[in-house]
Amino acid sequence: MNLYLRYFDRETLVATVDEAIAFLSSIEEIGMNPVLEADIREYAASDVYYPKRYKVRTRVYFIIIKTEAASMQDFKDKKAVHAGMVAGGTKPASPALIRLNEERPGWYEGMIDFKRVLMVPGTGKFQYRDTQFIANVKAESGMDCYNRIVDYLRDRVDERSQFPSAKGKNFKFRFLGLAK
Repeated sequence: MNLYLRYFDRETLVATVDEAIAFLSSIEEIGMNPVLEADIREYAASDVYYPKRYKVRTRVYFIIIKTEAASMQDFKDKKAVHAGMVAGGTKPASPALIRLNEERPGWYEGMIDFKRVLMVPGTGKFQYRDTQFIANVKAESGMDCYNRIVDYLRDRVDERSQFPSAKGKNFKFRFLGLAK
């Protein structure tokens, strides 16, 4: 695993953390210190593959990116994508999305948090209220469970109510089994 570092027009691709720290120490404005050095070592040792940005002063940063590129040209050409990426350079489907679309007929418990439009009795005006709905549904997959719950709710709540995406954190489901 190599590290790509950039500070304005100064950039490098290094193979070790010590080389990265030496590069950053050569840049006077960065002001390398033991705390920064420890944080860089921790980032390099971690499983995190997102770029890391460090603040030098107001609106001025340097970045570190983990890469499997062997040379600077490979990095610039994006030839060495992380092993978690697909050959085309796109991210693979997350495990939650795979589970959502997995065909597994049976009973599901689905929980959806949505914005329901309700009338305020005293004023006659309408407002959005966070509402949680939980149902046991016979479905083919997690996505089918979501669709059945939303279809059920659309017929019973104000049409201005807002439903979250099935892929978001406001929809959860659990496979209960084949028979209920």
